[in-house]
Amino acid sequence: MRVKVISRSTQEFTRDRRQDLQKVFRNYDPALRSQEKAVEYTRALNAAKLEKIFAKPFIGAMDGHIDAVSCMAKNPNHLKAIFSGSMDGDIRLWDIAARKTVCQFPGHQGAVRGLTTSTDGDLLVSCGVDCTVRLWKVPMLKMVDTSDHTGDTSQACHLIDNHSFHCTLILFLTCSVHQFGLQPSAVYTWKHAFWGADHQWDGNLFATVGAQVDIWDPNRSEPINNFEWGKDTVLSVRFDPGDCNILITSASDRSLTLYDLRMSSPARKLIMKTRCNSVCWNPREPMNFTAANEDTNCYSFDARRLDEAKIVHKGHVSAVMDIDYSPTGREFVTGSYDRTVRIFNYLGDHSREIYHTKRMQRVFCVKYTYDGTYLVSGSDDTNLRLWKSKASEQLGVLLPRERKKQEYLDAVKERYKHLPEVKRIVRHRHLPKPIYKAANLRRTMIEAENRKEERRRKHSAPGSMPVQPFRKRRIINEVE
Repeated sequence: MRVKVISRSTQEFTRDRRQDLQKVFRNYDPALRSQEKAVEYTRALNAAKLEKIFAKPFIGAMDGHIDAVSCMAKNPNHLKAIFSGSMDGDIRLWDIAARKTVCQFPGHQGAVRGLTTSTDGDLLVSCGVDCTVRLWKVPMLKMVDTSDHTGDTSQACHLIDNHSFHCTLILFLTCSVHQFGLQPSAVYTWKHAFWGADHQWDGNLFATVGAQVDIWDPNRSEPINNFEWGKDTVLSVRFDPGDCNILITSASDRSLTLYDLRMSSPARKLIMKTRCNSVCWNPREPMNFTAANEDTNCYSFDARRLDEAKIVHKGHVSAVMDIDYSPTGREFVTGSYDRTVRIFNYLGDHSREIYHTKRMQRVFCVKYTYDGTYLVSGSDDTNLRLWKSKASEQLGVLLPRERKKQEYLDAVKERYKHLPEVKRIVRHRHLPKPIYKAANLRRTMIEAENRKEERRRKHSAPGSMPVQPFRKRRIINEVE
């Protein structure tokens, strides 16, 4: 005879400590929960509403420049350090956490157009319209929190470079910061003005652009190689993260050009209807890149197939000035002449976030931080602004229960994002009135152009006006 006995150990439902939660045993049989989907839908709706309530992306502004911020560069050695260059020739190193200037790099006599750092973070390269390339030793920074020293008149912060040259003492005062300018380790004068610079991801060479593309070795006073295709000004340059010998440039003749340092001439050239102001490679898919165009759109291309764009990213109402990818490669941020900053999914055709303030003017440069948590934008109003990459994300350390709760709410929103009410709340963004009106006007113009093209096609001979996808419409020619 077999007898079934229910055995229960007290350790399974007894708390170890008084502060622990009571253990609750649940039966997850779906037959016992006939209203499970309705409950989850309500939770998704409430989560979407709460996300909008707690969406506060703007963290603070960093002021100190006296002219428009033209370019920025990240420091690989320090997560909370960033370089910025302005139109008056001023270069500054910022502590993002304290939102203060750590030190300045004086010397340029005109606008600083290009900033880049070496892979090891020891070298800063700057170039500008004064036809000079300047190399700076980047100090090892020991940041100091000045909020705890309100009674002290000065707080020392030691800057010690990796090559043990000298130590510079920077004094932080209560109301202001005393900066001592650093001197460049080398100054190279060249024949033309510069418009951009970039360093290899894995190597010692860096490239500058202007009238031509110049490849520099930090130990030589003249370029070791140069490339030229046409006579127009080259605006931006980016090295491929996957291959340190490949780089791409955008020029004022509306072209995107691929170069290989192992070849004596440029490799391929793509000509579009409007020019691209900036270009950036995807760090996780280094065969793909995205170009910020003057026609308010961004175009993602596969470098192996340039005859059509993979995706067209829409949303801005004026020229896109700069672009930068997240370290994960799943998102990128853009800054535009319409005074807004937008965040796009790398596979999305419309932006998922739009950031703006009343005082922010035309945005000239944007950067992701190396951890992908924050954005930094530089604009025409001389300020750098710090933003959260996720508008409603809670800053600081989360408890395990809080993190699991947030992951559950994100999963519920993802499951019910196609339903009308949830979709409406998640997609809604409050826009400034000028941008809202400009977007409506642009939408009306595009619809009128499409109607006109459709009528022409109806009244033309069959096959004489084939339908061309928008991914190919803005491309004129590809030259090899």
